Amino acid sequence: MASNQLIIDGVSLGSRLIMGTGGLTDLAMLERALLASGTELTTVAVRRYAPGSGLGAGTGRAGRNAEEVAPRNGTNAADHGAAASSPRDSLYGILHRNDIKVLPNTAGCYTARDALLTAELGREALETDWVKLEVIADEDTLLPDGVELLDATEQLVARGFKVFAYTSDDPVLALHLERAGATAVMPLGAPIGTGLGILNPHNIELIACRASVPVVLDAGIGTASEAALAMELGCDAVLLASAVTRAQNPVAMAQAMRYAVDAGRLARGAGRIARRTHAVASSPMAGRIGTGNDTAGSATSGADVPRGDWPAPSPVSSSSPLSSPAPSDSESHVS
Repeated sequence: MASNQLIIDGVSLGSRLIMGTGGLTDLAMLERALLASGTELTTVAVRRYAPGSGLGAGTGRAGRNAEEVAPRNGTNAADHGAAASSPRDSLYGILHRNDIKVLPNTAGCYTARDALLTAELGREALETDWVKLEVIADEDTLLPDGVELLDATEQLVARGFKVFAYTSDDPVLALHLERAGATAVMPLGAPIGTGLGILNPHNIELIACRASVPVVLDAGIGTASEAALAMELGCDAVLLASAVTRAQNPVAMAQAMRYAVDAGRLARGAGRIARRTHAVASSPMAGRIGTGNDTAGSATSGADVPRGDWPAPSPVSSSSPLSSPAPSDSESHVS
């Protein structure tokens, strides 16, 4: 199987689980959860966070003095004085002392104009061209506004940003975002914070198989099996926050998500067996006691042969199911 490294914009990440930081007000618990997840990239909402503050205390423009500037993604945090001098009791300090890269997020923006301003503030404060672009339509659903999202993507790419576009599970819109220059497309599994899992697996798989940029399943994940499913469908990574930060035991759930993402990727690479209409015994059918075919060279009856996949043989065209053999597992397509 290929290396587990996730490459985005030339930056190599050892973990395919991206964590969000919203939902936990206990910084010590958040740090333990981040470490348990193994994440190397974490989203931070620009509008609710200023470097040097605690969890989301800042509402104004973040400062840029020597102790507040985060290193650019892909650089070594040890090369910057900022990491050493960051307050240990801040979200900023947690991320830097654990060498977790920051992905600024335009959460709470309803128009392309707002998203552009927020992205620029994030770039100035955190010195990174990466941005998770969210442009939502309304407060009730928190679903992406496709028109504003595409507009903002085009404008941000023109300004030199690397756009991680949070989008709906629409395969057509995902392709438009890629063609507009998005660095990664991030389709939702379900609306933000609902924990409903992946409501439309077919669309997620379609987005993943047609994209030539990384696909990150974003939003809706509630438990580990859903994170594994996202990877089995072909996603390159999973981004989640509420599933961990609002779990009864955030640290345990973060660890579960870590293993789930790895397991889902391994399963995708291994190739699942074909789905069949009828049962197929895992042990050989020949040689069973009392079947009359336990001696060498005896004929195999039709009843001893797996019936295979749908459709079943027609009784009109043939009296034996052997006339329409089922395709072997090697003939089934694994995307």
